[in-house]
This record gives sequence, structure tokens and C-alpha cells, in this order.
Amino acid sequence: MRARLSDIAQQADVSEATVSRVLNDRPGVAPETRQAVLTALDVLGYERPARLRKRSAGLVGLVVPELDNPIFPAFAQVIESTLAQSGFTPVLCTQTAGGVTEDEYVEMLLDRQVSGIVFVSGLHADTAANHDRYRALIARPLPIVMINGYVPDVAAPFVSCDDGEAAELAVAHLVALGHRRIGLITGPDRFVPVRRKVAGWRNAMARLSGLPESELDALAELTLFGVEGGEAAAGRLLDRGVTGVVCGSDLMALGAVRAARQRGLTVPGDLSVVGYDDSPLMAFTDPPLTTMRQPVAAMAVAAVRALVDEINGHAAPHSEYLFRPELVVRGSTAVAPAAGGGSTLVAPAAGGGSTRRRPSPPTLAVPA
Repeated sequence: MRARLSDIAQQADVSEATVSRVLNDRPGVAPETRQAVLTALDVLGYERPARLRKRSAGLVGLVVPELDNPIFPAFAQVIESTLAQSGFTPVLCTQTAGGVTEDEYVEMLLDRQVSGIVFVSGLHADTAANHDRYRALIARPLPIVMINGYVPDVAAPFVSCDDGEAAELAVAHLVALGHRRIGLITGPDRFVPVRRKVAGWRNAMARLSGLPESELDALAELTLFGVEGGEAAAGRLLDRGVTGVVCGSDLMALGAVRAARQRGLTVPGDLSVVGYDDSPLMAFTDPPLTTMRQPVAAMAVAAVRALVDEINGHAAPHSEYLFRPELVVRGSTAVAPAAGGGSTLVAPAAGGGSTRRRPSPPTLAVPA
């Protein structure tokens, strides 16, 4: 034991007596010193005494639709970390096509007596779904928080990215580059975020593009989420003469890039593409993807704080918290072909000449 005490004392740079006081949970040790000893235990691979182990404040369910889209693991990682910092143990429930449903996961979580549940892009985002399932949970009562989707008559906190503003910012970016025929590619109409993106895109196009209202319907493609849906929709829009597309997800945007290349077109020379999410690796695709960034960390932390407040009996306001998206400009957007001929030149340099694009970071090729 003395050898182990000396190892721990040396690692923590304290005396063996101090280590002994910490291990026996005795008073008289500064908090930072106590933490240094506990960290030394962890680093050296010793198991903490039972009395020093942080007790879980309870289990919290985290229901996400799938992990194929990298934005959902990004949300899950921040939510799980923030829950753990608050003393809760997260239980991740991932849905797959033909697998366990959201309702079945909820039953499993209830059997485990969870303290609350966070839903990410769940059935609350589907206007065709029966939302009584959430009212039943609230009536138990069980605290719940929902991310990206809104049901006005469900008394719970909602956390969303402002999809309408995201679409408007994307259109404004492309219009500033000289594009006018700007298409929209997003998912099925029954989803709340999709409806908001469509509304934002239409508002911005009517205000900025100069196209008549009658032409807009032909420039909006509602399709399946994912690379394949984006590719098919982009092909149809290219037939209608678009020079830029705003996509409902980064994966859809990668599908649009693939569709352009299969026709022998270049991105951004012939087609500018804007994604949505700024999920991991989008800075390293070929070309690096211009996209609307969801503030994942801020949204996830806000959702967890609202849930923890509910669990602790401090009711969070039952309303929707909207977070602003951020336009991240990379290499998939450029001057419209009519205005710039797909040139690789960018804005004039200070000396009056023009400068070529800087080399992009290492790229992950989009499959053909």
C-alpha cells in the first residue's frame, strides 16, 4: 500500500499523508489538491474507492434518428458530455430503417426509470405523426426536451436552428455571386425544418433573385434525405438551368456535387452548391463545402440545461429557442457562370490584379 501511496503522491506532487487523507475522504484538503490526487489515481490506473466515485444523478435517454448523417453523432457527443458533467448517465438510442422505433425505445427507457429524455429530430419534427406520445410522457410526469422540430401545443422546451434564416442567408450568398436561377433541394414536405427552409428560400428568391413567382415552384425539389436524394434532385434542377443550389443537408449537397460531375460539369465553375449542417469533414471534401453551420454545441448545451432544470423541478419555459445559423464559405460556391464564366479567379488583390484561389486543405473525394 505504501508503494502505491508513494506512486500516487509522486504523480500528484503531494505528500503520502495527503494522499491518505483524500483516499479516506477526510477533511482538511484543498479542492484542487483533492482533484490532483484523484486525477493521479486515474492516470496510474488505480480504481477509485467506492466512497469517492461520483454517484450518477440518474439515467437520461437520448434518442437520435440515425448515425449515418455525421451531424447526429456530433449532437450526441456534446449532449452526452454535457449530461455527464451534470452527473447524469446518458443512454443512447439510435434508430435505423426497419429497426427499433422511437416509441419502442421510449418504452425501454421508461422501464429503466430514466429521469428524462432528449429527442433529436424525432417524430416531433414530423407534422404527420401523432404527438400525443409526447403529451403522455409529460403527463407522467417525465421531463423531455426536443431538438430541431416544433409542436406548438406540446408543453416542453424546444431547441432549433433557424432553418428559414439559413435558407435566406444561403440564397443571399449565391445572389451576391451573380446567381439568379437558384434551386432548393431538401426533404419531404411533412417535416417542420423542411417547411421552414422552403419558406425561407421562397422569401429570399422573391426578394432578391428577380425571378417571377411562377418560376419558383419548378426550382424546388423535395426528395429523400441523403446523398442519393440530393443527386437525383440536382439532376432534375440542372435540366432546368440552375447555376446554384441550396441543399437541406450536407449529404444532399454531396449528392448534388456528384450529379454535376457525372454530367461533366465542375463545382463551383458550372454549379455552386451550399449545404446545411457543417458536419465533420465538410471542410475536406472536394471541393470543400460551403454550408450553413448549425451551432451544435450551443444548441446541445441549451437542451441539456433545460432538461436538467426540468428534472430538478425548475420548469424551463415551454417554448422554442431558435439559434442562428452561420454561413461558412468554402470552395463549392463561386461567381455565376454568366457573370464569371466559371473562372477560378477571386476578388482583385490590393495591387489591382486578380488572385487565384489558395490551395484547399487535403480533400476527401466525393464518389462519382
